[in-house]
Parts: sequence; C-alpha cells; structure tokens
Amino acid sequence: MLLTPSALGWRLRGGLLLVTGAIAAVLLLPIVFIVLLSFGSSQWLVFPPPGWTLKWYQQFFSNPEWMQAALASLKVALLTTLVSVALAVPCAFALVRGKFPGRKTLYAVFTLPMIVPLVVIAVAIYALFLRLGYTGTLLAFVVSHVIVALPFALIAVINSLKLFDQSIEDAAVICGASRLQAIYRVTLPGIWPGVFAGALFAFLVSWDEVVLSVMMASPNLQTLPVKMWATLRQDLTPVIAVASTVLIGLSLLVMLAAALLRRRQPLSR
Repeated sequence: MLLTPSALGWRLRGGLLLVTGAIAAVLLLPIVFIVLLSFGSSQWLVFPPPGWTLKWYQQFFSNPEWMQAALASLKVALLTTLVSVALAVPCAFALVRGKFPGRKTLYAVFTLPMIVPLVVIAVAIYALFLRLGYTGTLLAFVVSHVIVALPFALIAVINSLKLFDQSIEDAAVICGASRLQAIYRVTLPGIWPGVFAGALFAFLVSWDEVVLSVMMASPNLQTLPVKMWATLRQDLTPVIAVASTVLIGLSLLVMLAAALLRRRQPLSR
C-alpha cells in the first residue's frame, strides 16, 4: 500500500520523535538515577533505594568540609565569570570591528582551549604555577578557569555584536555623543543578552570543572568537584549523590536562564 506524502511525513516525524526521545532518555536517565539515589535510605549507592530519607542532605549541608568546598566553587566560578566577561567584551569589539591584520589568527588563539585536550592545559598550567609558587591558591584557580571559560564568553559576545545594528551607534555619535559614550549607552545595552549568556556559560564551565581544579587544589582550598573526587576514593555514601545533585541543580538553573535569555534577541541588521 502506497503512502501519501502527508502520511509518509507524519511517519517520518513520529520516527524522528521516537529516536530523539530514546536519545534524550539515555542522556537523562543517569541524572535521574543520581537524584533518586540522593534520597535513598541505604548507606550505600543502591538502586532502587530501599526507602527514602533526607538525612544525606542534612549530612551534606551540616558538614563544614562540604560547605567550604561548595563556597569555594561558588567563589571561583563568580570570579571566573567576572574576569571572563571583562576580557571578552573588549576582545569581541577588537575582533569584530578591528581592521588590524591577523584577526582570524587571534580568534583561533582565543578559542584554542576549546580544542586542546583539557588534561594538556591542566598539566601546562600546573607546571607554570608550580614554578611561580602559586599552586593551591585562589589566583591559580581563577586564572586556570578563565583560560577555559573565556572562549565561551567571547563567542557569545561576538555573535551578539555581529547582530547588532551599528548604524544605531553611529546615529548616537551624529547626535553629539562620543564614540565611547555611544558604546556605553547604546551598544552595550543592545548586546547585553549576549554578554549575559556568555557570563552564564563561563560560570557553568567553572562551576563543574574538575580536571583543572584537581591540579590546582590544595588541602586548604578545594572546590566541590575536587571534594567529590577525593571522597569517591574513600567511600560511596549517598552524600556523593547529594553533592552531584547540587551541581546538577545549579547547572540546570543556569541552562534554564540561558534558554530564557535566548528569547531576547539583540537588535538585528
């Protein structure tokens, strides 16, 4: 029996939806399992949980070591976000509007951390800070995280700046504003969604970074992923699942904020 084009289209859409749903389930099920394990009553990571309890959350939030690691992660992520955005905005203007030779090469250099294996970057940065004597410091954490977070912030700002109608900025200059005033009062508000999205991505990259953090950590300064990594080598209590749920929860909030932000598009040409 021959199918009409309309019926064939519906079957193809149904098949595509089924495949997409299966892929999404494979990706999301481990996350769902981790969240469920954080509420399990067993003292080990057993699925399905024999019962439900909140005592592991109580242990997590009442443990000063876990709280110190979580606060360290938050502090490093916020500082990384601020530095990444502060560097990304002027670099984006230079790469988009600059007329100097080698712009494409410079752009490739900025985005190189997205291509080079992270362990190679971690070893190189560790060797550098070890020679300088700054390993295990907040500065080492922030600098190393900025290196891998800056490309994400830069790409977001560049895309937003390319879509911005520069004639609006030129009109402000014609009306008497200086170029810097026009950029500050017209262009930056126009590309703000891109800047904010870049900040969200930079925060997310730093928040759950583990490879660089393991290399930069010290007994006095550990981020939450490092604390999880160290704890996994000793025991497998559901407190690990609680820490994972905290990481996942904040990451989902950042992703949701980024998705909502996409609805606000910058001024287009």
